Amino acid sequence: MSVQQRPPESGSRVTIGDVARHAGVSPTTVSHVLSGKRLVGSATRERVAEAIEELGYRPNSAARQLRTKRSCAVAVLVPDLTNPFYSALTRGLADAVGGSEYGTYVCNTDGSLERERMFLHDVLDRGADGIVMASSANMPKERDLTPTRFGPPVVCIGEDYLELDADFVTTADRVGARAATAHLLARGTTRVAMIQGPPDGGVQRTLGYVDALNAAGHEPDPALQVHGDWTRPSGREAMRTLMAQRPRPDAVFCANDLMAIGAMDVIHELRLRVPDDVALVGFDDVDAATIVTPALTTVRNPAYDIGHEAGQLLLSRMRGEYSGPSRTVSLKCPLVERESG
Repeated sequence: MSVQQRPPESGSRVTIGDVARHAGVSPTTVSHVLSGKRLVGSATRERVAEAIEELGYRPNSAARQLRTKRSCAVAVLVPDLTNPFYSALTRGLADAVGGSEYGTYVCNTDGSLERERMFLHDVLDRGADGIVMASSANMPKERDLTPTRFGPPVVCIGEDYLELDADFVTTADRVGARAATAHLLARGTTRVAMIQGPPDGGVQRTLGYVDALNAAGHEPDPALQVHGDWTRPSGREAMRTLMAQRPRPDAVFCANDLMAIGAMDVIHELRLRVPDDVALVGFDDVDAATIVTPALTTVRNPAYDIGHEAGQLLLSRMRGEYSGPSRTVSLKCPLVERESG
């Protein structure tokens, strides 16, 4: 039996050669054990496994990428990771690909096209095997982010990217928003306002709001439609604008839950009651919707399922199981009735 060699000095990276010397085998044998693509005797395989464990060997991902042309990494670009919706989405993606050999890393774009470009170029430079792009506001039609030029497969979330050639996961935002607004109107309210996302963001939710007003014979009032930026503070500011009107709105549909919670803050500040004085409905159904008082009526946007479906679409392409035309997975957005409206 070969004599084991002294381990490498502390602080230096353990190489396949170090493992081979420690196990008394050739570097090629170690490679075969690691890849599992060649038959290696059980005794030899055990010696190599023990050497890997004792030396703390970790494969060099950069070298492996050069050799296999794969990084085993999936990138997801989101506009705001602090938003619970995107946290749940990335968790769904990670769970979908985590059972395979792929890992995920997240790029936070702050809803900026420039940051999106920067991160996308970085993702491509790093050789990501797949990309998930979550929609963000103010994305011009003349975008230079065409997935057909990327190389790796791309899945787009939402409808801001529909002009691109990619797989999509979309949700019935317009249907959900229409149901939310109709629910508020059914309470007998007469001035239903909306706190929207940024201009050109969440357009389908605004359309659903307008659909419900028209169906009920109400003329949409531009003064009752104010913009936020998807955050709780912006919901507060938008609600203050609405509540300064006379007559003030008696119901507000908010394009996401964080802005709805901000709106609820203002109602409490004014010592008014939810829903008796002002009814509220949000959109997304994040965990915080059940924590506020009163619990928020909202539209469920299945964030985890969106991420999971995106991961499944990516895996089928990355594994070579599907290479056909673009696909779209559409998910429902049901109304969840609680106490706020």
